[in-house]
Amino acid sequence: MSRFTLKILLLYGLGISSTNGYGQDRTGLQDTALKVIPPVWNLASCLQYAKTNNIQIRSLILNKKSAVEDQLQAKSALLPNLSGSASQSFNHYNVTQNTSSNVINTSGSYGLNSSWTLYRGGFLKTDIKQKELSVQSAGLSILETENDITLQITQAYLSILVDKESIVYNKDLVKTSEAQLAQSKDRFKVGAAARKEVVQFEAQLATDNYNLTASQNAERQDKITLKQLLQLPETRDFDIVKPDTLITTPNIPDLNTVQDYALKNRPEIKNAELGIQISDLNLIKAKSGFKPTLSLGAAIGSNYANDPNYNYFKQLNNNFNQQAGLTLSIPIFTNRINKTNVAKARIDLQQSQLTLENTKTTLALTTEKALITAQNSQNQLVSATEQLKYNTEVFRIASQELKIGAANIVDFYQQRNLYVQAMQAYIQAKYNAILAAKIYEFYLGTPIKL
Repeated sequence: MSRFTLKILLLYGLGISSTNGYGQDRTGLQDTALKVIPPVWNLASCLQYAKTNNIQIRSLILNKKSAVEDQLQAKSALLPNLSGSASQSFNHYNVTQNTSSNVINTSGSYGLNSSWTLYRGGFLKTDIKQKELSVQSAGLSILETENDITLQITQAYLSILVDKESIVYNKDLVKTSEAQLAQSKDRFKVGAAARKEVVQFEAQLATDNYNLTASQNAERQDKITLKQLLQLPETRDFDIVKPDTLITTPNIPDLNTVQDYALKNRPEIKNAELGIQISDLNLIKAKSGFKPTLSLGAAIGSNYANDPNYNYFKQLNNNFNQQAGLTLSIPIFTNRINKTNVAKARIDLQQSQLTLENTKTTLALTTEKALITAQNSQNQLVSATEQLKYNTEVFRIASQELKIGAANIVDFYQQRNLYVQAMQAYIQAKYNAILAAKIYEFYLGTPIKL
Protein backbone atom coordinates (compact mmCIF):
# COMPACT_ATOMS: atom_id res chain seq x y z
CA MET A 1 0.00 0.00 0.00
CA SER A 2 1.45 3.36 -1.01
CA ARG A 3 2.14 5.98 1.65
CA PHE A 4 0.45 8.48 -0.67
CA THR A 5 -2.90 6.79 0.01
CA LEU A 6 -3.16 9.11 3.00
CA LYS A 7 -3.41 12.11 0.69
CA ILE A 8 -6.54 10.78 -1.00
CA LEU A 9 -8.45 11.53 2.20
CA LEU A 10 -8.20 15.22 1.37
CA LEU A 11 -11.06 14.66 -1.05
CA TYR A 12 -13.47 13.90 1.76
CA GLY A 13 -13.69 17.23 3.53
CA LEU A 14 -12.20 20.57 4.31
CA GLY A 15 -12.77 20.72 8.07
CA ILE A 16 -14.57 23.32 10.19
CA SER A 17 -12.83 25.88 12.26
CA SER A 18 -13.44 26.16 15.97
CA THR A 19 -13.00 29.92 15.72
CA ASN A 20 -16.16 31.86 16.56
CA GLY A 21 -17.37 34.87 14.59
CA TYR A 22 -16.31 35.80 11.11
CA GLY A 23 -12.53 35.68 11.40
CA GLN A 24 -10.11 37.61 13.52
CA ASP A 25 -8.60 40.85 12.37
CA ARG A 26 -4.96 39.97 12.64
CA THR A 27 -2.37 42.66 12.10
CA GLY A 28 0.71 40.50 12.47
CA LEU A 29 1.88 40.74 8.86
CA GLN A 30 5.57 40.90 9.72
CA ASP A 31 8.18 39.29 7.57
CA THR A 32 8.57 35.70 8.73
CA ALA A 33 12.30 35.99 8.19
CA LEU A 34 12.41 38.30 11.21
CA LYS A 35 10.76 35.71 13.47
CA VAL A 36 12.55 33.16 15.58
CA ILE A 37 11.77 29.78 14.02
CA PRO A 38 11.71 26.91 16.54
CA PRO A 39 13.51 23.74 15.42
CA VAL A 40 10.72 21.39 16.59
CA TRP A 41 6.99 21.90 15.96
CA ASN A 42 3.84 20.25 17.21
CA LEU A 43 0.61 20.28 15.24
CA ALA A 44 -0.95 23.08 17.29
CA SER A 45 2.02 25.41 16.70
CA CYS A 46 1.96 24.59 12.97
CA LEU A 47 -1.72 25.50 12.70
CA GLN A 48 -1.35 28.70 14.71
CA TYR A 49 1.69 29.82 12.73
CA ALA A 50 -0.09 29.22 9.42
CA LYS A 51 -3.17 31.20 10.48
CA THR A 52 -0.94 34.17 11.26
CA ASN A 53 1.62 33.98 8.46
CA ASN A 54 0.09 32.16 5.50
CA ILE A 55 0.12 34.57 2.55
CA GLN A 56 -3.31 33.51 1.29
CA ILE A 57 -4.85 34.15 4.71
CA ARG A 58 -2.99 37.45 5.07
CA SER A 59 -4.30 38.51 1.67
CA LEU A 60 -7.87 37.72 2.74
CA ILE A 61 -7.35 39.73 5.93
CA LEU A 62 -6.38 42.70 3.79
CA ASN A 63 -9.51 42.11 1.70
CA LYS A 64 -11.56 42.32 4.89
CA LYS A 65 -9.86 45.57 5.83
CA SER A 66 -10.73 46.93 2.41
CA ALA A 67 -14.36 45.89 2.96
CA VAL A 68 -14.35 47.74 6.27
CA GLU A 69 -13.17 50.88 4.48
CA ASP A 70 -16.04 50.50 1.98
CA GLN A 71 -18.43 50.20 4.91
CA LEU A 72 -17.10 53.41 6.50
CA GLN A 73 -17.42 55.21 3.17
CA ALA A 74 -21.03 54.03 2.79
CA LYS A 75 -21.89 55.41 6.23
CA SER A 76 -20.20 58.72 5.44
CA ALA A 77 -22.41 59.12 2.37
CA LEU A 78 -25.28 60.02 4.76
CA LEU A 79 -23.41 63.14 5.87
CA PRO A 80 -23.12 66.44 3.98
CA ASN A 81 -19.88 67.25 2.22
CA LEU A 82 -17.99 70.51 2.50
CA SER A 83 -15.42 72.05 0.18
CA GLY A 84 -13.63 75.37 0.16
CA SER A 85 -12.34 77.46 -2.70
CA ALA A 86 -10.07 80.46 -2.99
CA SER A 87 -8.70 82.33 -5.96
CA GLN A 88 -6.35 85.28 -6.29
CA SER A 89 -5.54 87.07 -9.54
CA PHE A 90 -3.17 89.84 -10.59
CA ASN A 91 -3.67 92.06 -13.64
CA HIS A 92 -0.79 94.15 -15.00
CA TYR A 93 -1.14 96.88 -17.65
CA ASN A 94 0.48 100.17 -18.74
CA VAL A 95 -1.24 103.58 -18.42
CA THR A 96 0.03 106.24 -20.86
CA GLN A 97 -1.29 109.79 -20.55
CA ASN A 98 1.10 112.53 -19.55
CA THR A 99 3.55 109.96 -18.23
CA SER A 100 3.96 106.25 -18.64
CA SER A 101 3.30 104.07 -15.58
CA ASN A 102 2.67 100.43 -14.68
CA VAL A 103 -0.51 99.42 -12.87
CA ILE A 104 -1.20 96.13 -11.11
CA ASN A 105 -4.76 95.34 -10.11
CA THR A 106 -5.52 92.50 -7.71
CA SER A 107 -8.75 90.65 -7.03
CA GLY A 108 -9.81 87.57 -5.15
CA SER A 109 -12.77 85.42 -4.24
CA TYR A 110 -13.34 82.93 -1.42
CA GLY A 111 -16.15 80.51 -0.71
CA LEU A 112 -17.47 77.39 1.02
CA ASN A 113 -19.79 74.91 -0.72
CA SER A 114 -21.78 72.03 0.76
CA SER A 115 -24.28 69.49 -0.55
CA TRP A 116 -26.35 66.94 1.32
CA THR A 117 -28.31 64.09 -0.22
CA LEU A 118 -31.60 63.98 1.68
CA TYR A 119 -33.29 61.21 -0.29
CA ARG A 120 -32.08 58.76 -2.92
CA GLY A 121 -34.77 56.16 -3.01
CA GLY A 122 -33.34 54.25 -0.03
CA PHE A 123 -30.04 53.62 -1.84
CA LEU A 124 -27.76 55.00 0.88
CA LYS A 125 -29.12 53.03 3.84
CA THR A 126 -29.35 49.88 1.74
CA ASP A 127 -25.75 50.35 0.66
CA ILE A 128 -24.68 50.54 4.30
CA LYS A 129 -26.42 47.24 5.09
CA GLN A 130 -24.85 45.63 2.03
CA LYS A 131 -21.36 46.78 3.00
CA GLU A 132 -21.83 45.44 6.53
CA LEU A 133 -22.71 42.03 5.11
CA SER A 134 -19.69 42.23 2.80
CA VAL A 135 -17.44 42.67 5.84
CA GLN A 136 -18.99 39.57 7.42
CA SER A 137 -18.56 37.67 4.16
CA ALA A 138 -14.88 38.63 4.02
CA GLY A 139 -14.45 37.26 7.54
CA LEU A 140 -16.11 33.99 6.57
CA SER A 141 -13.79 33.70 3.57
CA ILE A 142 -10.89 33.86 6.02
CA LEU A 143 -12.40 30.99 8.02
CA GLU A 144 -12.92 28.90 4.89
CA THR A 145 -9.28 29.30 3.90
CA GLU A 146 -8.14 28.57 7.46
CA ASN A 147 -10.11 25.32 7.29
CA ASP A 148 -8.43 24.36 4.02
CA ILE A 149 -4.97 25.17 5.37
CA THR A 150 -5.72 23.31 8.61
CA LEU A 151 -6.59 20.12 6.78
CA GLN A 152 -3.60 20.35 4.44
CA ILE A 153 -1.19 20.89 7.34
CA THR A 154 -2.73 18.01 9.30
CA GLN A 155 -2.35 15.71 6.31
CA ALA A 156 1.28 16.76 5.79
CA TYR A 157 2.00 16.35 9.50
CA LEU A 158 0.58 12.82 9.54
CA SER A 159 2.53 11.95 6.39
CA ILE A 160 5.73 12.79 8.24
CA LEU A 161 4.62 10.60 11.16
CA VAL A 162 4.07 7.75 8.69
CA ASP A 163 7.60 8.30 7.39
CA LYS A 164 9.03 8.29 10.91
CA GLU A 165 7.40 4.97 11.74
CA SER A 166 8.58 3.55 8.44
CA ILE A 167 12.12 4.61 9.28
CA VAL A 168 11.93 2.90 12.68
CA TYR A 169 10.78 -0.48 11.36
CA ASN A 170 13.16 -0.28 8.39
CA LYS A 171 16.03 0.27 10.83
CA ASP A 172 14.88 -2.79 12.76
CA LEU A 173 14.84 -4.80 9.54
CA VAL A 174 18.36 -3.64 8.73
CA LYS A 175 19.59 -4.70 12.16
CA THR A 176 17.89 -8.07 11.80
CA SER A 177 19.42 -8.59 8.34
CA GLU A 178 22.86 -7.61 9.63
CA ALA A 179 22.60 -10.15 12.45
CA GLN A 180 21.36 -12.86 10.09
CA LEU A 181 24.15 -12.11 7.63
CA ALA A 182 26.76 -12.34 10.39
CA GLN A 183 25.29 -15.65 11.54
CA SER A 184 25.27 -16.96 7.96
CA LYS A 185 28.91 -16.01 7.47
CA ASP A 186 29.86 -17.83 10.67
CA ARG A 187 28.01 -20.93 9.49
CA PHE A 188 29.70 -20.66 6.09
CA LYS A 189 33.12 -20.56 7.70
CA VAL A 190 32.49 -23.85 9.46
CA GLY A 191 30.92 -25.40 6.40
CA ALA A 192 27.37 -25.44 7.77
CA ALA A 193 25.98 -23.13 5.08
CA ALA A 194 26.48 -22.66 1.37
CA ARG A 195 27.86 -19.49 -0.22
CA LYS A 196 24.49 -18.99 -1.90
CA GLU A 197 22.87 -18.47 1.49
CA VAL A 198 25.40 -15.77 2.41
CA VAL A 199 24.81 -13.96 -0.89
CA GLN A 200 21.06 -14.09 -0.34
CA PHE A 201 21.43 -12.44 3.07
CA GLU A 202 23.75 -9.82 1.57
CA ALA A 203 21.18 -9.06 -1.12
CA GLN A 204 18.45 -8.77 1.51
CA LEU A 205 20.57 -6.37 3.58
CA ALA A 206 21.15 -4.21 0.51
CA THR A 207 17.41 -4.15 -0.14
CA ASP A 208 16.69 -3.20 3.47
CA ASN A 209 19.23 -0.37 3.36
CA TYR A 210 17.66 0.87 0.14
CA ASN A 211 14.19 0.87 1.74
CA LEU A 212 15.57 2.69 4.77
CA THR A 213 17.12 5.37 2.56
CA ALA A 214 13.85 5.70 0.63
CA SER A 215 11.84 6.22 3.81
CA GLN A 216 14.36 8.81 5.04
CA ASN A 217 14.12 10.66 1.72
CA ALA A 218 10.32 10.52 1.93
CA GLU A 219 10.49 12.15 5.35
CA ARG A 220 12.66 14.97 4.00
CA GLN A 221 10.30 15.55 1.08
CA ASP A 222 7.22 15.61 3.32
CA LYS A 223 8.95 18.06 5.65
CA ILE A 224 9.50 20.35 2.68
CA THR A 225 5.80 20.06 1.86
CA LEU A 226 4.87 21.07 5.41
CA LYS A 227 7.33 23.97 5.35
CA GLN A 228 5.78 25.18 2.10
CA LEU A 229 2.33 25.11 3.67
CA LEU A 230 3.66 27.04 6.65
CA GLN A 231 5.61 29.27 4.24
CA LEU A 232 8.64 29.14 6.47
CA PRO A 233 11.88 30.78 5.42
CA GLU A 234 14.81 28.55 4.52
CA THR A 235 15.90 26.71 7.66
CA ARG A 236 17.88 23.53 8.12
CA ASP A 237 16.63 22.74 11.62
CA PHE A 238 13.05 21.62 11.24
CA ASP A 239 11.30 18.64 12.76
CA ILE A 240 7.94 17.74 14.23
CA VAL A 241 6.93 16.21 17.53
CA LYS A 242 5.80 12.61 17.46
CA PRO A 243 2.93 12.22 19.97
CA ASP A 244 3.34 9.59 22.65
CA THR A 245 -0.13 8.32 21.84
CA LEU A 246 -2.43 9.08 18.94
CA ILE A 247 -6.00 9.87 19.90
CA THR A 248 -8.68 8.09 17.88
CA THR A 249 -12.45 8.02 18.24
CA PRO A 250 -13.86 4.50 18.52
CA ASN A 251 -17.45 5.76 18.32
CA ILE A 252 -18.19 7.59 15.08
CA PRO A 253 -20.86 10.31 15.45
CA ASP A 254 -24.21 9.87 13.73
CA LEU A 255 -24.40 11.23 10.18
CA ASN A 256 -27.59 13.25 10.75
CA THR A 257 -26.05 14.96 13.78
CA VAL A 258 -22.93 15.89 11.83
CA GLN A 259 -24.85 17.10 8.79
CA ASP A 260 -27.27 19.20 10.84
CA TYR A 261 -24.42 20.86 12.70
CA ALA A 262 -22.38 21.43 9.55
CA LEU A 263 -25.30 22.94 7.62
CA LYS A 264 -25.85 25.42 10.43
CA ASN A 265 -22.25 26.29 11.25
CA ARG A 266 -19.97 25.75 8.26
CA PRO A 267 -18.49 29.06 7.08
CA GLU A 268 -19.15 28.27 3.42
CA ILE A 269 -22.87 27.79 4.20
CA LYS A 270 -23.02 31.07 6.11
CA ASN A 271 -21.13 32.79 3.33
CA ALA A 272 -23.56 31.48 0.71
CA GLU A 273 -26.49 32.66 2.83
CA LEU A 274 -24.88 36.09 3.14
CA GLY A 275 -24.45 36.05 -0.64
CA ILE A 276 -28.23 35.85 -1.04
CA GLN A 277 -28.77 38.73 1.37
CA ILE A 278 -26.14 40.83 -0.39
CA SER A 279 -27.73 40.11 -3.78
CA ASP A 280 -31.17 40.99 -2.43
CA LEU A 281 -29.89 44.34 -1.15
CA ASN A 282 -28.22 44.91 -4.51
CA LEU A 283 -31.63 44.44 -6.15
CA ILE A 284 -33.14 47.05 -3.82
CA LYS A 285 -30.33 49.45 -4.72
CA ALA A 286 -30.95 48.86 -8.43
CA LYS A 287 -34.68 49.61 -8.02
CA SER A 288 -33.86 52.88 -6.26
CA GLY A 289 -32.59 54.16 -9.61
CA PHE A 290 -36.22 54.65 -10.67
CA LYS A 291 -36.89 56.96 -7.72
CA PRO A 292 -36.16 60.70 -7.49
CA THR A 293 -33.20 62.17 -5.66
CA LEU A 294 -33.54 65.15 -3.34
CA SER A 295 -30.46 67.09 -2.26
CA LEU A 296 -29.77 70.25 -0.30
CA GLY A 297 -27.08 72.65 -1.44
CA ALA A 298 -25.61 75.67 0.31
CA ALA A 299 -22.76 78.07 -0.34
CA ILE A 300 -21.22 81.18 1.14
CA GLY A 301 -18.58 83.42 -0.40
CA SER A 302 -17.15 86.85 -0.91
CA ASN A 303 -14.78 88.67 -3.23
CA TYR A 304 -12.81 91.84 -3.53
CA ALA A 305 -11.10 93.91 -6.15
CA ASN A 306 -8.39 96.48 -5.87
CA ASP A 307 -10.54 99.69 -5.37
CA PRO A 308 -9.09 102.86 -3.79
CA ASN A 309 -12.49 103.82 -2.38
CA TYR A 310 -12.96 100.62 -0.36
CA ASN A 311 -10.41 98.73 1.68
CA TYR A 312 -9.99 94.96 1.57
CA PHE A 313 -12.11 94.00 4.59
CA LYS A 314 -14.91 96.41 3.76
CA GLN A 315 -15.18 94.93 0.30
CA LEU A 316 -15.32 91.40 1.72
CA ASN A 317 -18.11 92.47 4.06
CA ASN A 318 -20.09 94.22 1.35
CA ASN A 319 -19.70 91.34 -1.11
CA PHE A 320 -20.44 88.56 1.40
CA ASN A 321 -23.21 86.33 -0.02
CA GLN A 322 -25.09 83.23 1.11
CA GLN A 323 -27.28 80.86 -0.81
CA ALA A 324 -29.17 77.63 -0.20
CA GLY A 325 -31.49 75.52 -2.27
CA LEU A 326 -33.13 72.17 -2.84
CA THR A 327 -32.61 70.12 -5.98
CA LEU A 328 -35.01 67.40 -7.05
CA SER A 329 -33.80 65.04 -9.78
CA ILE A 330 -36.45 62.81 -11.36
CA PRO A 331 -35.31 60.04 -13.74
CA ILE A 332 -37.52 60.01 -16.84
CA PHE A 333 -35.49 58.31 -19.55
CA THR A 334 -32.11 56.76 -18.68
CA ASN A 335 -31.31 54.77 -21.83
CA ARG A 336 -32.47 51.57 -20.11
CA ILE A 337 -29.67 51.81 -17.53
CA ASN A 338 -31.95 51.37 -14.51
CA LYS A 339 -34.00 48.59 -16.10
CA THR A 340 -30.84 46.71 -17.04
CA ASN A 341 -29.42 47.12 -13.51
CA VAL A 342 -32.60 45.66 -12.01
CA ALA A 343 -32.63 42.72 -14.44
CA LYS A 344 -28.97 41.90 -13.76
CA ALA A 345 -29.53 42.22 -10.01
CA ARG A 346 -32.36 39.66 -10.24
CA ILE A 347 -30.07 37.31 -12.17
CA ASP A 348 -27.36 37.76 -9.54
CA LEU A 349 -29.88 36.92 -6.81
CA GLN A 350 -30.84 33.71 -8.61
CA GLN A 351 -27.17 32.81 -8.98
CA SER A 352 -26.67 33.31 -5.24
CA GLN A 353 -29.61 31.04 -4.49
CA LEU A 354 -28.16 28.35 -6.75
CA THR A 355 -24.79 28.75 -5.04
CA LEU A 356 -26.37 28.13 -1.63
CA GLU A 357 -28.27 25.10 -2.93
CA ASN A 358 -25.13 23.65 -4.48
CA THR A 359 -23.08 24.33 -1.36
CA LYS A 360 -25.59 22.51 0.84
CA THR A 361 -25.76 19.55 -1.54
CA THR A 362 -21.99 19.32 -1.78
CA LEU A 363 -21.62 19.55 1.99
CA ALA A 364 -24.18 16.80 2.59
CA LEU A 365 -22.43 14.47 0.15
CA THR A 366 -18.99 15.36 1.52
CA THR A 367 -19.98 14.55 5.09
CA GLU A 368 -21.48 11.25 3.95
CA LYS A 369 -18.25 10.39 2.11
CA ALA A 370 -16.27 11.37 5.20
CA LEU A 371 -18.39 9.01 7.30
CA ILE A 372 -17.90 6.13 4.89
CA THR A 373 -14.17 6.79 4.78
CA ALA A 374 -13.93 6.91 8.58
CA GLN A 375 -15.86 3.65 8.94
CA ASN A 376 -13.84 1.86 6.26
CA SER A 377 -10.57 3.16 7.71
CA GLN A 378 -11.43 1.81 11.15
CA ASN A 379 -12.40 -1.55 9.70
CA GLN A 380 -9.16 -1.67 7.72
CA LEU A 381 -7.21 -0.81 10.86
CA VAL A 382 -8.81 -3.71 12.73
CA SER A 383 -7.97 -6.10 9.89
CA ALA A 384 -4.43 -4.72 9.53
CA THR A 385 -3.85 -5.10 13.27
CA GLU A 386 -4.91 -8.74 13.18
CA GLN A 387 -2.85 -9.36 10.06
CA LEU A 388 0.24 -7.84 11.64
CA LYS A 389 -0.27 -9.79 14.85
CA TYR A 390 -0.29 -13.18 13.14
CA ASN A 391 2.41 -12.38 10.59
CA THR A 392 4.67 -11.08 13.35
CA GLU A 393 4.32 -14.35 15.23
CA VAL A 394 4.91 -16.45 12.10
CA PHE A 395 7.95 -14.36 11.22
CA ARG A 396 9.31 -14.76 14.77
CA ILE A 397 8.96 -18.54 14.53
CA ALA A 398 10.56 -18.59 11.08
CA SER A 399 13.50 -16.53 12.39
CA GLN A 400 14.03 -18.93 15.27
CA GLU A 401 13.87 -21.94 12.92
CA LEU A 402 16.35 -20.29 10.58
CA LYS A 403 18.68 -19.61 13.47
CA ILE A 404 18.80 -23.30 14.42
CA GLY A 405 18.88 -24.45 10.79
CA ALA A 406 15.41 -25.95 10.83
CA ALA A 407 13.89 -23.68 8.18
CA ASN A 408 14.29 -23.37 4.44
CA ILE A 409 15.61 -19.95 3.49
CA VAL A 410 13.00 -19.59 0.76
CA ASP A 411 10.21 -20.18 3.28
CA PHE A 412 11.87 -17.73 5.66
CA TYR A 413 11.96 -14.94 3.08
CA GLN A 414 8.38 -15.63 2.17
CA GLN A 415 7.33 -15.13 5.80
CA ARG A 416 9.58 -12.11 6.09
CA ASN A 417 7.99 -10.44 3.07
CA LEU A 418 4.53 -11.13 4.47
CA TYR A 419 5.58 -9.52 7.75
CA VAL A 420 6.96 -6.44 5.96
CA GLN A 421 3.79 -6.05 3.94
CA ALA A 422 1.66 -6.46 7.07
CA MET A 423 3.72 -3.82 8.91
CA GLN A 424 3.41 -1.36 6.03
CA ALA A 425 -0.34 -1.97 5.78
CA TYR A 426 -0.74 -1.49 9.53
CA ILE A 427 1.14 1.82 9.64
CA GLN A 428 -0.80 3.14 6.67
CA ALA A 429 -4.14 1.93 8.07
CA LYS A 430 -3.43 3.47 11.46
CA TYR A 431 -2.82 6.95 10.10
CA ASN A 432 -5.61 6.65 7.54
CA ALA A 433 -8.00 5.88 10.39
CA ILE A 434 -6.72 8.82 12.44
CA LEU A 435 -6.97 11.32 9.59
CA ALA A 436 -10.39 10.11 8.45
CA ALA A 437 -11.76 10.33 11.99
CA LYS A 438 -10.31 13.82 12.51
CA ILE A 439 -11.82 15.04 9.24
CA TYR A 440 -15.25 13.67 10.13
CA GLU A 441 -15.11 15.11 13.66
CA PHE A 442 -14.06 18.45 12.20
CA TYR A 443 -17.55 18.84 10.76
CA LEU A 444 -18.81 18.90 14.34
CA GLY A 445 -16.51 21.78 15.18
CA THR A 446 -13.99 19.59 16.99
CA PRO A 447 -10.47 21.05 16.65
CA ILE A 448 -7.86 18.67 15.28
CA LYS A 449 -5.57 17.40 18.01
CA LEU A 450 -3.09 14.56 18.06
